[in-house]
Amino acid sequence: MRLMPPSSTPLPSPRYLWQQPGWPTLQVDVVALAQALDSARIEQGRLLGLLDAIGLWPAQEIARDLWVQEALATAQIEGQRLDLEAVRSSVARRLGLEDDGVPAASNRSVEGLVDVMQDAVERCTAPVDADRLWRWQSALFPGGTSGIQRITVGRWRDHEDPMQIVSGPMGREVVHYEAPPSHQVPAEMAQFIAWFDATQPSAVAPGVPAATGRLNGLVRAALAHLWFETVHPFEDGNGRIGRALADMALAQDLAAQQAGSAAGPEQSLRFSAPIFGMARHMLAKRAAYYDALNAAQKGTLDVTAWVLWFVQAFAQGCIASQAVVRQAVDKAAFRARMVGAGVNARQVKVLERLMTAGSVELGGGFLGGLTADKYTKLAGTSKPTATRDLADLVDKGLLLVSGQGKGTRYAIAVPGWTQPAVE
Repeated sequence: MRLMPPSSTPLPSPRYLWQQPGWPTLQVDVVALAQALDSARIEQGRLLGLLDAIGLWPAQEIARDLWVQEALATAQIEGQRLDLEAVRSSVARRLGLEDDGVPAASNRSVEGLVDVMQDAVERCTAPVDADRLWRWQSALFPGGTSGIQRITVGRWRDHEDPMQIVSGPMGREVVHYEAPPSHQVPAEMAQFIAWFDATQPSAVAPGVPAATGRLNGLVRAALAHLWFETVHPFEDGNGRIGRALADMALAQDLAAQQAGSAAGPEQSLRFSAPIFGMARHMLAKRAAYYDALNAAQKGTLDVTAWVLWFVQAFAQGCIASQAVVRQAVDKAAFRARMVGAGVNARQVKVLERLMTAGSVELGGGFLGGLTADKYTKLAGTSKPTATRDLADLVDKGLLLVSGQGKGTRYAIAVPGWTQPAVE
């Protein structure tokens, strides 16, 4: 999907969500959502339990991996591909971690997106106002352009022509949605901001039930995302900011849970990065994400179907994040084996590179498998030395080998990991 330049061509008049009598009072059938909400909370609890079990420092490293994946995903949903190393470097710096690669050159687009994500999650309890959202949007477009097009930044959109979301080739575009006209945006956003701040979950004392009628945190995050995307207040960047607001709502929900717990885990594990994998799941199911959002924006004030999709996506995101945590635990165990095996500095460098690549099941894996030539380049050594190092790692059970001659490939020997070189 892409945003069309403003057009003066009038549209047919479908009734969009914001045109419904009673907007913006959205309705949700919480009974119909009960099972999905329970399942989502179970998966959230499993993820938090895994993070609690591994300790502060490994959890920070995992937070980096999750944050990097979320940053790449939220940009890619909009068709923007960010440089992986630039994102890793930016995130590592914010978490106080040493990056394990060569520091990437500063990228203003990357820094801006990571700034927005950090502000949304780390400062989740700070009030939201128009200026804060304007600064977020400005950070995403530091040059005041989207591609080569000049766009309005640092304020609500103000063009007179309709804001339309379309797909399809030029001349045969399909209009999926038309947002409220620009002159309505200030009032629409004032209502949204007032609601978002007024419904921020407050902490409850341990053992004391939440106040009757308090909006479920997952439901609130779903409503916030839908409401913001329906208003579509900016000329560009609405998707990334809308997902940041959803992450903020989820972080607020978790903050309230922790503050209301008698023995809450260390907050720094929770608030430094988005950990629930929403953007990754939305990217993986991008068509379903757009379909669910579009159906809600063309429907009635009863948005139960959208909230159900969002809650189920949250649960799946938590499951995916659990896999990332388990992979980190696998890495820690493998590093302990490395130390016990007495590997040299060259071997450590290459093994760390293979661990960074990860497993195929999580979208990773060392592309094409490790070869002697690749080892030579990664370790900065000669071919005979590379051959000896590789044979030594195989003997020590740290690498798996397959193929023969020029087809010989090596893969890291982590139980449960699938690598391209090992079928």
